Amino acid sequence: MGKTGIRTICKIDFNKPAEEQPYLHNRRHPDIPFAGTIKDGETVKIESLDWSLDWTGGQIKNDDSADDVKNVDLTKVHYLSGPFEIEGSMPGDLLLVEIMDVQPFQDRRGDSQRSSTGAMRAVS
Repeated sequence: MGKTGIRTICKIDFNKPAEEQPYLHNRRHPDIPFAGTIKDGETVKIESLDWSLDWTGGQIKNDDSADDVKNVDLTKVHYLSGPFEIEGSMPGDLLLVEIMDVQPFQDRRGDSQRSSTGAMRAVS
């Protein structure tokens, strides 16, 4: 961790739709560029959207209509943070990832169930 603390490698902007955020995607594919590089043994903070409440990118509203569920655009669901490059790793390497902590966003206390974040340590 050192003197600089834990680096945030992926930051969520709640003022932008999920599809406009550079660190979010909805599938694993080799054409998706790395969101950042993590050094072997480095502890980083990765912010992510809460899949249980925002997995549709805000398409499903809390109202009495089922139309949003019926008409959900399935190409804009299941947002994931990343992908991340692990420095020194090669395709096929087995990576050990340790989740150190999971917390709600501090500046969204009134809405703490909507999103969560955690620190992760990469070990190759």
